Amino acid sequence: MRILICEDSVLLREGLVRLLEHGGHTVVAALPDASNLLETVASADPELCILDVRLPPSFTDEGILAALELRRTRPGLPVLVLSQYVEERYASELIAAQGGAFGYLLKDRVADVGDFIDSVRRIAAGATVLDPEVVAQLLTRRSRDDRMRALTDRERTVLAALAEGRSNQAIAALLFLSEASVEKHITAIFQKLQLEPDGGGNRRVLAAIAHFESLGGAPSTMHDADRSHPDAQTGVSA
Repeated sequence: MRILICEDSVLLREGLVRLLEHGGHTVVAALPDASNLLETVASADPELCILDVRLPPSFTDEGILAALELRRTRPGLPVLVLSQYVEERYASELIAAQGGAFGYLLKDRVADVGDFIDSVRRIAAGATVLDPEVVAQLLTRRSRDDRMRALTDRERTVLAALAEGRSNQAIAALLFLSEASVEKHITAIFQKLQLEPDGGGNRRVLAAIAHFESLGGAPSTMHDADRSHPDAQTGVSA
């Protein structure tokens, strides 16, 4: 796969290059900022872009704006955004934006090489992959909504796994359930969150980001209490 990286940290940038190339991929460009990102994407024609949330010169929203622009102008190009910590507002904007396959992972996930490479592969294949801690924080915020309160603990666990981009088969294996049981839980989640069929399969993503309509304010970080939320663990079972 042809991959473009946009990351200001030299160590992480070079680490990603070596990691991806060792995994059999080709890094067509490794940029320190987004100043020439669109032009490089046009000339290098990558099959996946990996961007840092915060880039020079201000280290505020340059990476977010670049990712949003890519999702708007090149909807067929999968985009993976890396962040030092959960930035809820930015995650909301990126996932809610129109565009193609998308991922939002914390940089700590890169250390787990196998899972990281698998996430890259799934995003390139068209999946939406959200970091478990991102899902946990968004679900915690959403828990004040009556619709989220209607979900059972098991349904919340299934929802967290679903939002990570897992298939019904993968969720069944993760939670030691039958696929039929997973399908029943997902159907119940859609009904309780009032998500009608849209013909495009987007309900699986919308189920995890239904809270976006009520989000606002400044981005926040994941506190220790949030990290202990049971949905934040990939291998959780109810």
